[in-house]
Amino acid sequence: MADHLLVPLHVQYIQNLGKSQDDLVYHLTAHLRMNAIYWGLTALCVMGHKDALDRQEMIDYVMSCWDDEAGAFGAHPDHDAHILSTLSAIQILIMQDALDRVDIDRVVKFILSLQQPSGVFAGDQFGEVDTRFLFCSVNALSLLGRISELDVDKTVGYIIQCQNFDGGFGSSIGAESHAAQVFVCVGALAILDRLDIVDVPTLSWWLAERQLPNGGLNGRPEKLEDVCYSFWVLSALSILNKIHWIDADKLTSFILSAQDPENGGIADRPGDMPDVFHTQFGVAGLSILGYPGLADLDPVYCMPADVIERMGLRKGWKNLERRAAKST
Repeated sequence: MADHLLVPLHVQYIQNLGKSQDDLVYHLTAHLRMNAIYWGLTALCVMGHKDALDRQEMIDYVMSCWDDEAGAFGAHPDHDAHILSTLSAIQILIMQDALDRVDIDRVVKFILSLQQPSGVFAGDQFGEVDTRFLFCSVNALSLLGRISELDVDKTVGYIIQCQNFDGGFGSSIGAESHAAQVFVCVGALAILDRLDIVDVPTLSWWLAERQLPNGGLNGRPEKLEDVCYSFWVLSALSILNKIHWIDADKLTSFILSAQDPENGGIADRPGDMPDVFHTQFGVAGLSILGYPGLADLDPVYCMPADVIERMGLRKGWKNLERRAAKST
């Protein structure tokens, strides 16, 4: 088991993802392609290897996913526009300094059209609603500099209704608390400067309770640990300035134990197959924990902190101090 982050292997692993077009799994995951590029690029940025993927090729792919009828982005060429892929496209283009390629007015119109009378957002024209889509919409509008066009009171009003007795938030009104839904609701509230509605002590306790004896975090009580919650839980705690409520050393060891020491990548837990989703959120968790050699990640937008800082969008989050590398 590796006791340090295998950066060169992870960079190579991400580079190789786009070279597997003959694999069935490549085509079965077409609906996640835009998200996967965002995950890979963000992980590379945090590891200090942004240029490991070809910038122009990436921009060209993103623009090939433009759904001109909807005025937003699909996950793959000829796929219908969806808020998940639209946010990922915006994040990619901002990280690649290519947002000028986007018809921002049309994208804003698409996003605002997704808000329902209750205040929640649908993911696309077909109407599935979820607090994830609400967060993606708020995040995207903020990144595009158009948050002033959002009905903030209606949006926050829906989030309040999703708040539970344990301080957490669910995917919809009445749904059980879940760490990923806590992140999206807390993240949206941070962007909208409405963290005043959060029961910080109770929610922070609930989040801290997600750590298991092996150091990993789960998403809700009685579930298995999973590397991706290293981001969902830590990001929310960072926004609430309670990151020190987690045993950072034990969580760091758990994330590192889920690495593939032969081919690179990080899995959901030790011994499983790695994927780019868990690679990104494992690296993101390590960044929030102050792992040496990594760039700071903004826990609200899940993008490199320096990019968000330059845009003037940084909120009052606090990650752990960057630790010095151990001498060898």
